[in-house]
Amino acid sequence: MAPPQIVIIGAGPTGLGAAWRLEELGYTNWSLLEASDVAGGLAGSVVDENGFTWDYGGHVHFSHYEYFDRLMATLLGEAWIEHVRESSIWMRNRFIPYPLQNNIWRLPQEELIQCLNGLLDVATNGPSSKAPANFREWLLGTFGSGLCETFLFPYNRKVWAYDPSKLNSIWVGERVATVDFKRILANVVKQQDDVGWGPNATFRFPRQGGTGAIWRALWDRLPATRKRMGTRVARIDPQARQLYLTSGEVVSYDRLISTMPLDNLLRSLQHRPDLSQHAEELVYSSVHIVGVGFEGTVPEPLAAKNWMYFPEPDNPFFRATVFSNYSPFNVPVPQRQWSLLCEVSESPDKPEDTNSMPDQVLQGIWKTGLAARDAVVSSVWHRRLAHGYPTPFCQRNPLLDRLDAALRQIQIWSRGRFGAWKYEVSNQDHSLMQGVEAVDHILFGAEETTYRFPNVVNAGKSPARMIPTDASWHW
Repeated sequence: MAPPQIVIIGAGPTGLGAAWRLEELGYTNWSLLEASDVAGGLAGSVVDENGFTWDYGGHVHFSHYEYFDRLMATLLGEAWIEHVRESSIWMRNRFIPYPLQNNIWRLPQEELIQCLNGLLDVATNGPSSKAPANFREWLLGTFGSGLCETFLFPYNRKVWAYDPSKLNSIWVGERVATVDFKRILANVVKQQDDVGWGPNATFRFPRQGGTGAIWRALWDRLPATRKRMGTRVARIDPQARQLYLTSGEVVSYDRLISTMPLDNLLRSLQHRPDLSQHAEELVYSSVHIVGVGFEGTVPEPLAAKNWMYFPEPDNPFFRATVFSNYSPFNVPVPQRQWSLLCEVSESPDKPEDTNSMPDQVLQGIWKTGLAARDAVVSSVWHRRLAHGYPTPFCQRNPLLDRLDAALRQIQIWSRGRFGAWKYEVSNQDHSLMQGVEAVDHILFGAEETTYRFPNVVNAGKSPARMIPTDASWHW
C-alpha cells in the first residue's frame, strides 16, 4: 500500500513542526502550503519601513520539551540572548513586581488591607466543595474579593476583552500564580519583593530577526520540493479529500493537518453543514499590536524591564514590552534608539477603533510615563491580528471534543494555537509539538499528549521524542 499523502496547511510553528518531524522520520509523501509570503504565522516578525523589528506580540522563549530545546539549538545555535525576567504591573502610579499577589505590600495601605482581608477569608473558609462555574468564580475562590477588585477583574477584562464570567477555569494551570498565604504575609512584614514565580522566570530571545527568525530558519531547512508559499486554501471537500486553492488549483490529500483557525476550517468544509454550523460558537478576541520606536536611550525606569501589565483604564494596552531590551538589534541603531511593543485586545464585548489605535497607544504611553512627552518618535507600526487569543469560553471543551472526533473521522487534524483552540497549550513550544505529535499519531498511533492532556505537559519538562526503530506505519 502506498504511503498516504499528508498535506499541512500553514507554516506557523505547528505546521513547521509537523513538516520537520516528517523529514526527521524519513517520510517523503507530504507537502506544506502557506498562504502568506513568509513563514512564522502568529509567531512571525516584520521589519518596518524605518528599520525597526517587531514581533506579532510579546513573544518569549521557554520550553516544556527537550525536543523543542534541541530543535531551537539546531536552528539558531548560539544566536540567542538569555534573560532573567523582570516584569511589573503599572498601577496606582507605581511599578509593582509581578505577580501582584506576592507583592501586595507595595499597594496603597487601604487596598493592601482589602487584599489581605480577602486572602484571609479564602484561607479561613478553605476550598469550596463546589467546582467553580467560570473563571470569575475561580478567581474569587482563590484570591478573595480584595485582589479581584483591585487587579484581577480589571486586568482580565482588559486582556481577554470579555468578562471573566464568560471564561472557564480549566485552562488556568501554570498560567496564573496561585496563593501561598504565609509567603505573602512574610513579604508584607519584611516589605520584600518576590519575583521568581512562573515557567518563564528565565527566557531567551533571538539575537537578530525577532522571533520570526526561528521559523524562517526552520522553513529554509525543509526541502523546496515539498513546500509552497502564496498558496491559500479556499475550500475543502472532505468527501473527495481535495483542497481547492484560490488560484483554482486542486490539491489531493489522504491525511490533512490544518493549522488555520478552527472556525475558518469549519466554514471551508463542503458537504458538512453539521460541522460548519459550529463555527460561530467559537469565541476569540482580536489583538492590535502597536510598535513605537524612539530616539535616544531607554529611560532608566525601563532599563532592566522586559514587559509590563496595565490593568487601569488610563491607556488602551494591557501589556507593553520594552522590545529593544530583548535584543539591541530590534532597533536599526543600537544604543541610540529604543522601542516599545504594546498590545490592545478587541472583541464584540470590547470594540476598538482601528484607525485611531496608534494615537490611542501613544497617548497611553505619555499618560503612564513610559516615555517623556518630548521624546522623539522615530517609527510607529500597527498590525491588527483578527485572531489574537483563542478564548477558553465556558462551553469550549465539550464542543472541541465533539469537533475533534468528527474531524478525525474524515482524516483532518486541526492543531495549533487556533487550530486546537486551547489557550493553555498555545505557546510556541506547545504549538510546534502539536504538529510533531499529530504526525506521530498519524504514522504510529502515538498519543497526542499536548492536545489531549495540557496539564501533563505543563507540569514539567517532557523528554525528547525517539524515532521508532521499526518504522511500522499505522494507516
